[in-house]
Amino acid sequence: MKTLLKSFRLTLVFSIFLFVGYVLVLRGISWLIGPSGGRLETVDLDGKTIGVAQVGQLFTKDIYFWGRPSCAGAGYDASASAGCNKGPTDAAYLREVEARIDTFLVHHPYLRRSQVPSELVTASGSGLDPDITPAGAEVQIRRVALARGISEKAVRKLVAAQTEGPLWGVFGPKKVNVLKLNAALDEAYPVEKADVTHDSRK
Repeated sequence: MKTLLKSFRLTLVFSIFLFVGYVLVLRGISWLIGPSGGRLETVDLDGKTIGVAQVGQLFTKDIYFWGRPSCAGAGYDASASAGCNKGPTDAAYLREVEARIDTFLVHHPYLRRSQVPSELVTASGSGLDPDITPAGAEVQIRRVALARGISEKAVRKLVAAQTEGPLWGVFGPKKVNVLKLNAALDEAYPVEKADVTHDSRK
């Protein structure tokens, strides 16, 4: 009985230590070295919060840059975060990707099929990826410029301004946050009825 109580106490102590301690250690590390001090970074436009930079949003209008497809539903539901768990030998998955390529080319007729970036037709592991690569943004510049009636040079300048380098200049690739970029577009070149907070509902 004494051994059983000792085992129970040890289990309880280690459970509390590993559960609470582990979370606190991770929180401390993110606070010290993580982007935004480990906090959610909100994106504002015209004095209103329009989203969180760490979670992707669905954009379908030609006046906006598009992000990666999501396996977490059309609304990028964070509670449903997950990968599709389908591989390149899955016939249904391949048909889905081909359909995405077809749709992408309809809106980007100046591209060849081989020029469509894979990141824009395949979902990320989390299904919530808010970023694309500079190359993924580059192929969309002409479409966005034409839709907004502005020069490609102006759009390219915004993309460059919103391109973030690797963490500490070492970890990770260069990236462009889609929500931040689209908010910057609406701020610099407002379009009548353009609304980043409602685009996903169209």
